[in-house]
Amino acid sequence: MWEEKNNTLYRKFEFKDFSEAFAFMTRVALAAEKADHHPKWTNVYNTVEMWLNTHDAGDVVTAKDHALAKKIDALN
Repeated sequence: MWEEKNNTLYRKFEFKDFSEAFAFMTRVALAAEKADHHPKWTNVYNTVEMWLNTHDAGDVVTAKDHALAKKIDALN
């Protein structure tokens, strides 16, 4: 579930292993590139953490972030 905090949408994803986490990140990267909206993220083994906000709107959460979060959820 996405949480809105510190002017970002945040979510932590956990997978079976690194390969599943990386495959998920690849799917997200393709969707983010298509939307021209890119997350801040980290990956450690089977865990991916993501933060979304809109830089050109002053680093706040916008409809672009909610739209990308919805696409990301569909890829999980």
